[in-house]
Amino acid sequence: MIPNLPTPENPLRIGTRGSPLAMAQAYETRARLSAAFELPQTAFEIVVIKVTGDLIQDRPLKDIGGKGLFTREIEEDLLAGKIDIAVHSMKDMPTIQPGGLLLDTFLPREDPRDAFVAPMLSALDQLSEGAVVGTSSLRRRAQLLHKRPDLNVVEFRGNVQTRLKKLSDGVAECTFLAMAGLNRLGMENVPATPIADTDMLPAVAQGAIGIERRAGDADVEMLLAAIHDAPTGHRLTAERAFLLTLDGSCETPIAGLAVIDGDSLHLRGEVLRPDGSEVISGDRTGPISEGGQMGVDLAQELLSQAGPHFFDWHATG
Repeated sequence: MIPNLPTPENPLRIGTRGSPLAMAQAYETRARLSAAFELPQTAFEIVVIKVTGDLIQDRPLKDIGGKGLFTREIEEDLLAGKIDIAVHSMKDMPTIQPGGLLLDTFLPREDPRDAFVAPMLSALDQLSEGAVVGTSSLRRRAQLLHKRPDLNVVEFRGNVQTRLKKLSDGVAECTFLAMAGLNRLGMENVPATPIADTDMLPAVAQGAIGIERRAGDADVEMLLAAIHDAPTGHRLTAERAFLLTLDGSCETPIAGLAVIDGDSLHLRGEVLRPDGSEVISGDRTGPISEGGQMGVDLAQELLSQAGPHFFDWHATG
């Protein structure tokens, strides 16, 4: 069955945040759909939606509501029919979607690693004792303090460009960004060094783009099926099952990464005390089809080791 294809007169409306990286992700989605169906790019309209997470930049995410701050307004417009699909950074996505929405299309995953970004340095161990490090990620903060408890970690909210400006202004000696974002923005000139995932396990779903749609929209479902990347979907099934079972949010330092080797999937995960004083990690390997269950099992194992007060914020002192 061939879907009713969008036209320049009746375009498919693609909803997105307005940051440069979000726009790059929306453009990639448009380009892939355009190529898959040999349609002009004018058959797709990019609709920029302001979200609370971008409007409030002076407070940590944990103080203003967590992950939903980057998705709520976009999902409201999708449910209201103001847009036809929504393009998201998957690491920003809550693990449960609002009723009536489905998240089952993923583009090929970019480099999931973190990047060490500093004008004059290329590695964490080159930082002097007590150096000021900028990050808004609780995961990165905890991982850094676990390795280097002497560091002074300061809040570093904002999009990629904002954080790079803070760095050039001397607010901190270094910061950390996602390699995927730098690659998608074509920012080869940024002084960034990839960090091995064995040294800094990335956020769940880092580097992946997800496309959300309304349930029951058959034409959109068929359009998106043409650009879905199954290996990325399998990896995210495992990682997001791990996150969901941990009840993960922006308030919880959690890391996880699944990789596929042939017919096998290997999942690694870790949870950290907010002050970095303790890390609990584990892994699972099994058939790709069992990725979701592996995520659940690994999360339950780590939770049983962590105990009830592992994530308490008073642990940060």
